[in-house]
Amino acid sequence: MTLGAKRDAPKTRGPDDSRGYRIFRIVNTVVLLGVVVVTLYPFLNIVARSLSEEAYIIAGKVTIVPRGFDLTAYRLLMSDGMFWTNYRNTVVYTVVATLISIVLTTCYAYVLSKPQLKGRKLLVGVALFTMFFSGGLIPNYVLVTSLGMKNTIWAVVIPNAISVFNLLVMKAFFESLPTELEEAAAVDGLNTYGILWRIVLPLSKAIIATMVLFYAVSFWNSWFTAFLYIDEQDLLPVTVYLRNLIAGATSAESAAADADKVQAAATLQAVTIVLTTLPILAVYPFVQRYFVRGVMLGAVKG
Repeated sequence: MTLGAKRDAPKTRGPDDSRGYRIFRIVNTVVLLGVVVVTLYPFLNIVARSLSEEAYIIAGKVTIVPRGFDLTAYRLLMSDGMFWTNYRNTVVYTVVATLISIVLTTCYAYVLSKPQLKGRKLLVGVALFTMFFSGGLIPNYVLVTSLGMKNTIWAVVIPNAISVFNLLVMKAFFESLPTELEEAAAVDGLNTYGILWRIVLPLSKAIIATMVLFYAVSFWNSWFTAFLYIDEQDLLPVTVYLRNLIAGATSAESAAADADKVQAAATLQAVTIVLTTLPILAVYPFVQRYFVRGVMLGAVKG
């Protein structure tokens, strides 16, 4: 075939050039933009409410733009030294609890992923049983108190150290890893701990990052455990502080007491959501790339 014949030959249309695929891309873009709007609007509304005056909020005039710009609620929180103490406690509790949870969940899930393990079904059954049944509030309180963990960080960290759902997700991930890698490492002389540390964990960055975010969000937003087991004000997390502040502002509004608290009562809930959400939003971009990699773990590779 000559060069001229090659130039005159009709071009084959790929799937990306078809009319149906172009329509699909348009519809897909519209749907995703709609999802973004539906997801982003409530958060922007909360931020706007946290910066607006109470009268505009009560009148329902606040959408995504603050009305009557007012920082009374923020000023009330930022001027209280106990707020910063409790905020520091939340950071410490979240970091320590997440580290302990990741270590325990990873070790437990790795053990359960081995089909040759004796008693494996029993261990899985124990985990599943705790997922659907618990000892109850009063027995848990008696147990934590009798172990001397009340009014300590361990009362917040230990009772919720392992999430069975996260455990089963990690177990399924470890089972999907090629057994040939571990067998080759064993032939090279690595023991069980060496295989886990040098072979399995480097291949598990995506699932570990996902579990870190799951656990961190859970511990960061948790307030009932600390509310139940901690009596000292300077040991409480910021979520309990903000919960008490909202309750106090509501009482002040009904009693027509402190003018500042009355004015801030309608915005305190919005301020609470903003302050407890910002740290997670700041961490997410650093973990996002591991989520993308995790999505591709099951893809077909050539």
